[in-house]
Amino acid sequence: MRIWTLHPRYLDPQGLVALWRESLLARAVLRGETTGYRFHPQLQRFQQQTAPRSAINGYLAGVLSEAQAREYSFDPTKVGPIRSRARIVATEGQLQYEWHHLLEKLRVRSPALYRRFRSISNPAPHPLFRIVAGPVAPWERVAERD
Repeated sequence: MRIWTLHPRYLDPQGLVALWRESLLARAVLRGETTGYRFHPQLQRFQQQTAPRSAINGYLAGVLSEAQAREYSFDPTKVGPIRSRARIVATEGQLQYEWHHLLEKLRVRSPALYRRFRSISNPAPHPLFRIVAGPVAPWERVAERD
């Protein structure tokens, strides 16, 4: 499961569809509708919110917005109520870690997007997140790089 801190605009079609599916799974976990993934580290930042389900709905709304801009047919009824507009704090280190992780995926899977995005040094976050100084999040499973 990867619930990106990055803005969904950077994702290739496969990545955006996967993000939608995985975010819906995350919402099911937060609603207690599934027993799998309950302790997945990616969910911690939503679970720590005052209104976790509202937060994941806000996240889904951002993904849906990007899908609609691309004229994809994601089902808007899948986005539940957003009772809180509070933004989640994420660190610059986390955003940069994810950016390099995504660029590696795009290099292999979508070379044209990789070439388009590789010179970006300060990617935008998903609208739900407010970026502050700091390292990679403690819940992130950092992969070794060459």
